[in-house]
Amino acid sequence: MAKVVRNIIEIDEELCNGCGQCVPSCEEGAIQIIDGKARLVAEKYCDGLGACLGECPRGALKIVKREAEEFDEEAVEEYLKSAAKKEAGPTLACGCPSSQVQTFGPISPCAVANKPVVHEAAESSLTHWPVQIRLVPPSAPFLKGAHLLVASDCTPIAYPNFHQDLLKGRVVLMGCPKFDDAHEYVDKFRQIFETADIKSITNVIMEVPCCSAMPVIVQKALELAGKEIPVHTVIVSTRGQLLTPISS
Repeated sequence: MAKVVRNIIEIDEELCNGCGQCVPSCEEGAIQIIDGKARLVAEKYCDGLGACLGECPRGALKIVKREAEEFDEEAVEEYLKSAAKKEAGPTLACGCPSSQVQTFGPISPCAVANKPVVHEAAESSLTHWPVQIRLVPPSAPFLKGAHLLVASDCTPIAYPNFHQDLLKGRVVLMGCPKFDDAHEYVDKFRQIFETADIKSITNVIMEVPCCSAMPVIVQKALELAGKEIPVHTVIVSTRGQLLTPISS
């Protein structure tokens, strides 16, 4: 493809810490986190308008004028369609239950009594399945009128009272903003916010930089859906301590 002199994004890898906050701001999907750094996927996907600039907390992004491939809108559309198909994935012949929508009622005392007791354990507050963002359909019945808990993958491991303090009374969706596709997340949450009448959103993230992209993803989806829903963010330290309070 012929090159022209035009505006295009430039990323300073020394300044970039891989937080991913710039990714959902690029509607064309030109920026992705690769090997722990924000990188330009292809020059032809970048329109050079700089919508991502204001999201970088370290100033690692800037617009420069240089020789580059021309912006290709048709190529962007094909790229985004391909990413959407990849998200959907093939249907497993084995009927894997990870994608089967289920809603759970509370565990009855009789059911608990009939189970062999190995040691005393706290009761699970999980009320539905699946829980991974990519697997939950926007039409899932458990999303209707829900108080949504958007949890980064590491938080239930780090915070010991996750079920009691955070999950109870909420519907959880889990994912990793660093390793998964932020644009897919934005589109999935947009669809959920447009259809599910979500009452509130609680983001629970780790204190590490890459986790800070999750609230940005949620906010971007709210803007695209044209919705105003109360949002609260809880931050958990790598030692499992709460760095921000939990809203009621």
